[in-house]
Amino acid sequence: MNPAKRREIFLRLQAANPHPTTELEHASPFELLVAVILSAQATDKSVNIATRELFPVANTPQKFLDLGEVELREYVQRIGLYQTKSKHIIQMCRILLEQHDGQVPQTRAALEALPGVGRKTANVILNTAFGQPTIAVDTHIFRVSNRTGLAPGKDVTEVEKKLLKFVPDEFKLDAHHWLILHGRYVCQARKPKCGACIIESLCEYKEKVF
Repeated sequence: MNPAKRREIFLRLQAANPHPTTELEHASPFELLVAVILSAQATDKSVNIATRELFPVANTPQKFLDLGEVELREYVQRIGLYQTKSKHIIQMCRILLEQHDGQVPQTRAALEALPGVGRKTANVILNTAFGQPTIAVDTHIFRVSNRTGLAPGKDVTEVEKKLLKFVPDEFKLDAHHWLILHGRYVCQARKPKCGACIIESLCEYKEKVF
């Protein structure tokens, strides 16, 4: 895919949604970090249902430690892998208090050192909470990047590197959100909605569905 076509893709996505953001509900970087950890292999909708009850009770590392792992599990038990996630979140809160004055760190290395935080989660926090031009690649973005020809790659790391190389700088801050929303609602896995796609004429997918 040539640079002009890539640029036009993001111009169209921007025109349709000038200020995209995560669908995970949060009121602070810490709440976002907890929500992103919970969202692994789960839907944003299921996480939001849980955190609407959880965050009014606990919304700081200390309040999570006061709540405790057993009680935390009660709030998030409908979310996949909730036991492991609860353990990681409590461990993460302890490290935030001991090493970061209770604040979410703003560097990749410090974020990835936290339990339950991998590269994708770190990218989401750096981008959404702190305004850094990172691009977290989840299953939606991986699919859209490969299917459209925007940034094809055999694994998420390769796709991330290509997106950071090919996406024009002016769009990098919001590219993550545009692509994930496009993959979630339009360029879906089983049956892409090509007939309703605003970038269909630019897409290089050979098996379009109308």
